[in-house]
Amino acid sequence: MSIKITGTGSYIPSIVQKNDDFINHSFLNNDGTNFENDNTVIIEKFKSITGISERRYAKDEFTSSDIGFLAAEKAIANANIDPETLDYIIFAHNFGDIKSGTTQSDMLPSLAVRVKHKLRIKNPKCIAYDLLFGCPGWIEGVIQAQAFIKAGIAKRCLVIGSETLSRVVDKHDRDAMIFSDGAGACVLEDTTEEGGILSHITESYTYSDAFHLSYGPSFNKDLKDDTMYIKMDGRKIYEFALTHVPAAMKACLDASGVDIADVKKVFLHQANEKMDDAILKRFYRQYKTKIPEHIMPMTIGNLGNSSVATVPTLLDVVRHNKLENHSLNTGDVIIFASVGAGMHINAIVYKY
Repeated sequence: MSIKITGTGSYIPSIVQKNDDFINHSFLNNDGTNFENDNTVIIEKFKSITGISERRYAKDEFTSSDIGFLAAEKAIANANIDPETLDYIIFAHNFGDIKSGTTQSDMLPSLAVRVKHKLRIKNPKCIAYDLLFGCPGWIEGVIQAQAFIKAGIAKRCLVIGSETLSRVVDKHDRDAMIFSDGAGACVLEDTTEEGGILSHITESYTYSDAFHLSYGPSFNKDLKDDTMYIKMDGRKIYEFALTHVPAAMKACLDASGVDIADVKKVFLHQANEKMDDAILKRFYRQYKTKIPEHIMPMTIGNLGNSSVATVPTLLDVVRHNKLENHSLNTGDVIIFASVGAGMHINAIVYKY
């Protein structure tokens, strides 16, 4: 038996927010003071570091569960399965459903339950639950799904990663330019085909690194409300990722028995272009080999960082030949890897 992804789908929101759209924002330091540089300089520096030129936002009428459902529908159709045959629906997110213009998170019922309801699945033995695991949530959902299948308690699972981060950012924090909205999904099932998941690894570093990403108040000290927003220590996250992610990827690849020369694609969480480039360099440096051309597909430049949605969206785009210089063929070995709030790291070596 092999456990393979048999269908993928994604939802890329239609609202495009370009870097120039932030030109009149009032960005502040974390102590509430003004930056020395004007927004033109701030935006140019932001682009050079992150690689982001534009990002996508969901329409006002959509929540995270809505766009997760739209991605799930596509994955189910792509896998050509009856949704009633799903044993699990695992929905990875971090902030629940947040309606446009509000700040309160809604997770009752869970987002997975809402998707099952929208799919009109009657089967009570299709179990729906949410997974909060930071940006690595979708990959962790895939790892959990394969564990259920491997244990014999499931045969077919739907794993969704969806987020509307545009609704949890502080408009006075320049990091607001990083985050975006989106959703991706996959169907995972046991097959008689060769390949599938060859190895996986997950690590949680909570002793000293738990709060590199957290909730905090606006940088605008004049605001009198108690609304909390996503906050991150970019420098510490960057250093953490470069220290731990390449090593975890190597451990995962070594456990698979696959030679580094046989890896065709590396799907990294689209957090920051400069950081991803550095992770890839350190990963290949461990094997004392050069980085192959077109090894790492990237969508962050025009889609931004949609947290749990970045990797499944990237996979769906490549599987359907929608990204120049990137495609997948039967037998290709690929690596998924992510890092995020927790701090968590995970990776999967997968034979397509």
